[in-house]
Amino acid sequence: MKRKLLWFVLSGGILLSGCIMTHPTNAGRDADATQLTVGKVQGEIKEGMPASDVAAILGSPNIVTTDEKRREVWIYDKVSSNRVDTRNSAYGTLILFGASSRQNESTSTQKTLTIIIKFDEQKMVRDFAYNYTQF
Repeated sequence: MKRKLLWFVLSGGILLSGCIMTHPTNAGRDADATQLTVGKVQGEIKEGMPASDVAAILGSPNIVTTDEKRREVWIYDKVSSNRVDTRNSAYGTLILFGASSRQNESTSTQKTLTIIIKFDEQKMVRDFAYNYTQF
């Protein structure tokens, strides 16, 4: 009887010794409701477009200034960060002996998008440029 109980306990301990759990979390969610992307600029912003259409597509600019001829220049500057934390833990036991290990990993990326839109005297797009970086 004692032998069967010992065998049962040993078998259960061996079966439970390889449990591993992974818990990914995303702490860097982008709070910006509008998705300002290079694709949106390339596909939707055109020379000759009125300023009202640009505002409808891209939203309000971060900076509004003028050039040397007093024509409006709109600047959109977006910076986003993303951080992913991963926690791995494992635990094993064999009757009275136990082992435990934990591993934490973190990766982060940062993206910047700057869009410059230049308007003519009639508030129509005369030129635009953008710069995108990711690191």
